[in-house]
Amino acid sequence: MSATKEPLPVVGWRELVALPELGLTAVPAKIDTGARTSSLHATVLDRFERDGADYVRFAVDFGRHHVRQVCEAIHVDRRGITSSNGETQMRLIVKTPMRIGAVEFRAEISLADRSDMQFPLLIGRTALRRRFVVDSGSSWLQSPGRMPRKGRAP
Repeated sequence: MSATKEPLPVVGWRELVALPELGLTAVPAKIDTGARTSSLHATVLDRFERDGADYVRFAVDFGRHHVRQVCEAIHVDRRGITSSNGETQMRLIVKTPMRIGAVEFRAEISLADRSDMQFPLLIGRTALRRRFVVDSGSSWLQSPGRMPRKGRAP
């Protein structure tokens, strides 16, 4: 007997994403299949140990809204990540639940200064793999409260 697979949900090139354990909801994110690792705009405030595990405390600033959210997460790794300009930076990596639409999963996210980027969160192909199909011509397909759009216009 062959099992029929459910079709994967479709995401657009931008979506609103939740990081529930970090207290972040409706974070504007760019879906980027060219990036391996997801990345969050954050300023590292402190690295510390709790119950034998390494943690990092960091701030996520939403400058447009003058909001700062201080978050804590288990510090999983420190890796060299090559940015879009070809520069390799050593970044802290955290692992936390991520929710896109109705799909929730644990994702690795690098913490980086994305202040010069339009989106505070970038979702890379590792987080997308075997979970979503990307429609690069649409937006907000998995974003409650936003009207799905075709094309690139805001």
